[in-house]
Amino acid sequence: MASWAIVSTMKAPEEKVLAFVAHHLSLGADHLWLFFDDPAQPIPQPLQDHPRVTVTLCDEAHWIRVLQRRPPQHQNRQTHNARFAYREQVASDWIAHIDVDEFILPARPVSAILDDTPTDTIAMKMEPFEAMHDPLLPDDIYTSREFRGALRHEHWPRRRAALGVYRKVIRDGMLSHTVGKVIYRTGVANLLPRLHAVMVDKVFVPTPTWQPEMKLLHFHSQDRAAWEAALPFRMTRGAYQFRPELQAFLAEATPEAIDKFYRRTQMMSVDLRDELVQVGRVIIADLGLRAKVRALTEGGLGQDRGR
Repeated sequence: MASWAIVSTMKAPEEKVLAFVAHHLSLGADHLWLFFDDPAQPIPQPLQDHPRVTVTLCDEAHWIRVLQRRPPQHQNRQTHNARFAYREQVASDWIAHIDVDEFILPARPVSAILDDTPTDTIAMKMEPFEAMHDPLLPDDIYTSREFRGALRHEHWPRRRAALGVYRKVIRDGMLSHTVGKVIYRTGVANLLPRLHAVMVDKVFVPTPTWQPEMKLLHFHSQDRAAWEAALPFRMTRGAYQFRPELQAFLAEATPEAIDKFYRRTQMMSVDLRDELVQVGRVIIADLGLRAKVRALTEGGLGQDRGR
């Protein structure tokens, strides 16, 4: 069976790190290569000496080894850590470069999907689905069970029902990226990972269609307090810096306007949800993250396949 790994540069509370690790170990990931952007962040006890998890603290010595200096932009730090892992660390057949708030959701075992992939396929693109807010759900570290995808092409008429007067503020109906992330083969000469793609010999590897059996669930704004706290960073250096309509709206919006915007765009009625499920624009998934973290902390998850 094909083996696969995850590489991620992260800065998140311990329970979110553990949720990310536990979920992907439960899917059968061969190894997780985690780069802690804050070198002072303690390594969670369950990950210390875990045979399928390697944590690197991104201190000065690390950046001297990787690039001679620490890149000022977090996007560049993510990219160079992925390239370092690809070049010097990863031994699995495939690897995916994703963030701590992104969770792969496969239709069947990932290894089986990869085994059935044509040998000339270097990279496959996973479609993102953004977590919606549901205040009635019990806390699950990352908490959501409804995930909405982009509303493009034949789904444009549904944008009015989903977004109302804000349909021109949010591109394609999603607050975060709509381009997805890729899972790609290792051992390819001159391959360079990027945030949302890979290059070989300085040419982007084409990924014209979504991989139909692997979705990417993105917990970008389902936690309202965290979303509001992240707005200044996202508008200047993060996900919204190249979104002029969204930037303009948020820059001028009062707290009351932001409240209306969030409630209208990040929550769905049951009727709309059911319609979007039928046309493949909403995924319903219960990840059970707290149960997976318990299995990890009790030593019963991922200990049997160490190398």
